[in-house]
Amino acid sequence: MSVKTEWVRYGADNQYLGFAAVLENAKTPLPAVIVIQEIWSVDEHIQDVTTRFAEAGYVAFAPDLYAVNGERPETLRTERIGLVKQFLNSVPPSVWHNADDRAAALAKLPEEEQKAIGETFSTLFGGLQMDRYMPQVTATSAFLRETYEPSKGQGVASVGYCMGGSLSALLSASDPDLRGAAVYYGSVLPDEAGIDRITCPVRAFYGEDDVRLIPAIQTFEENMRKAGKSVEVDIYKGANHAFFNDGRPSYEVNAARDALAKTLSFFNEVLGQTSK
Repeated sequence: MSVKTEWVRYGADNQYLGFAAVLENAKTPLPAVIVIQEIWSVDEHIQDVTTRFAEAGYVAFAPDLYAVNGERPETLRTERIGLVKQFLNSVPPSVWHNADDRAAALAKLPEEEQKAIGETFSTLFGGLQMDRYMPQVTATSAFLRETYEPSKGQGVASVGYCMGGSLSALLSASDPDLRGAAVYYGSVLPDEAGIDRITCPVRAFYGEDDVRLIPAIQTFEENMRKAGKSVEVDIYKGANHAFFNDGRPSYEVNAARDALAKTLSFFNEVLGQTSK
């Protein structure tokens, strides 16, 4: 099975950049899936996930939310983000959000490495900027539906992980033509006003041990049902945040396997017919 991948410039003045994947021998146009990154960028894992959705028969497209006019700033380049991931993988999760413990752990590293990790960590975790990224996510949906030849005229759905999970949920409230949204452990979800604007089904996948996020998804599910919207939520026992990322210590194979199967079934349901 051969998948063609490419980096694509799009949007007004080609200001945006995205990673696209499609089966080489598939007859196009095909329905499209927007794969929305974790905080770690469109890294090897997100590129791999994008390719998996292409192998399932979709045009899969991961917008690079950190690239500006085709380039990422120095602090968000792949190598710098890799250093932060490597550092965080080497310390207990409690260190992530404890500034004193994090500083103590960083102090054990060479000075140049400390500086690089500290700068990139602050940039990544300085606060999720959904308003900053939503224009690109919304533009990506329109681009795939209206302009990109491999998917032009076809339906579009979204899936996102962590930060991308929030953006997938928010996209469902901002794009009336979206066919469906899959949300993996997103922390920011549409409020009641946003829920009123949702016109597509939403599927959500969370780990039971991700206790900080469980109340939010339960409230969202309740409000969706009250509003008569289509929603299903799976909460996996023994799974924590980022259980789908097979490059992280948090990976939980049973939850990831089940969630992927249900996501593919969901996309088959909502993208099984060509768009209007």
